[in-house]
Amino acid sequence: MSSTSNLDAAFSLATEHYQTIGVDVDAALKTLAQTAVSMHCWQGDDVAGFDHVGELGSGLAVTGNYRGRARTAEELRGDLEMAYSLIPGQQRLNLHAMYGEFDRPVDRDEIGVEHFQGWMDWARDQHVSLDFNPSFFSHPQAADGLTLAHPDKGIRQFWIDHGIACRQIAAAMGDAQGNACINNVWVPDGYKDTPADRTAPRQRLTDSLDKMFADPIDSSRMLDAVECKLFGIGSESYVVGSHEFYMGYAITRNKVLCLDAGHFHPTEVISDKISATLLYVPELLLHVSRGVRWDSDHVVTMTDELQAIMQEIVRGQYLDRVHIGLDFFDASINRIAAWVIGTRNTLKAILMALLEPTADLQQLEREGDFTARLALMEEQRTMPFGAVWDYYCDASGVPVGRQWLTAVRQYDADVLAKR
Repeated sequence: MSSTSNLDAAFSLATEHYQTIGVDVDAALKTLAQTAVSMHCWQGDDVAGFDHVGELGSGLAVTGNYRGRARTAEELRGDLEMAYSLIPGQQRLNLHAMYGEFDRPVDRDEIGVEHFQGWMDWARDQHVSLDFNPSFFSHPQAADGLTLAHPDKGIRQFWIDHGIACRQIAAAMGDAQGNACINNVWVPDGYKDTPADRTAPRQRLTDSLDKMFADPIDSSRMLDAVECKLFGIGSESYVVGSHEFYMGYAITRNKVLCLDAGHFHPTEVISDKISATLLYVPELLLHVSRGVRWDSDHVVTMTDELQAIMQEIVRGQYLDRVHIGLDFFDASINRIAAWVIGTRNTLKAILMALLEPTADLQQLEREGDFTARLALMEEQRTMPFGAVWDYYCDASGVPVGRQWLTAVRQYDADVLAKR
């Protein structure tokens, strides 16, 4: 029996098994195929970027020295194409402002759409939609760890202008691709030690954000998102843009709130925050990551929390209000493999959630039958999810199981080893 016949047979049996618990596998796969994950560009080059205006800093650090880091936009796009060829379903790309293509030195307050035309052309050819991020770090104007909350008005204005420019770039991307480009704002602002005044920096940040967002842009072209953080390297004692700050800002300004899985206390999870925040904000952006004891942005693995995040989205019927993006950077392993592992795991977790008998579980809960609810949740763990995933990969024209690793190893030898 051929491998395809084996896959079909296993899928048929799995489908029958899921039918016994009232789950429509075909409907789940159709929904999965329509669910895009925004893969982040900065895994491919260790958050170096291409504007060459500063060393990586402002609370960011990448460890490892695996060979073959992308050094140009062309190399990065080639690596991304390789990764996308191994991942089923829709793709998006999350691009930072520091990844523009500059034929002459251009400071960040002067960047324009023309510096990202190459990315837009590539995205069109690859049938990939773009998301965007201003780059408020790794720059001389961020050397002391403050940007939009800086006490110096001139420095604040520099970063306000950068943010305004980025919104225009994101809007142009949205126009080109026919769907909204999410423009996510994260700033590293904070203090290493205990501040004497926690209020003034937050007042300055509020004022800067208001000025940056002053020009209304239609939500069909671009969505503004703001990202909170608990602490960072160099801002261990105080972060201006805390969760409470941005929660309040997003509610009062009708912005998308970004929750990063690594930006909270190590015992705190974002899966529990999804339903709470969506009562008050229009949409959420998730940066799916894996912190190990701190915001260390490890490659996404199939953890309980990853599954809980996707279960919460599916159970709450939030797929149309939650944008799923990735945020990790690991230079200790093959960078393309990191993309593939993290993105495929994210998609697997979404599929597992879609294959859950959600209506039955919620009905049991309404009836107060918590015994049956727990029993069925645990039985779900041994349902034949893997057969459905393998069939989906094969039907999508990407490698099944571990076969993708062979392609990455060949690319490593043929391309990365020669850089």
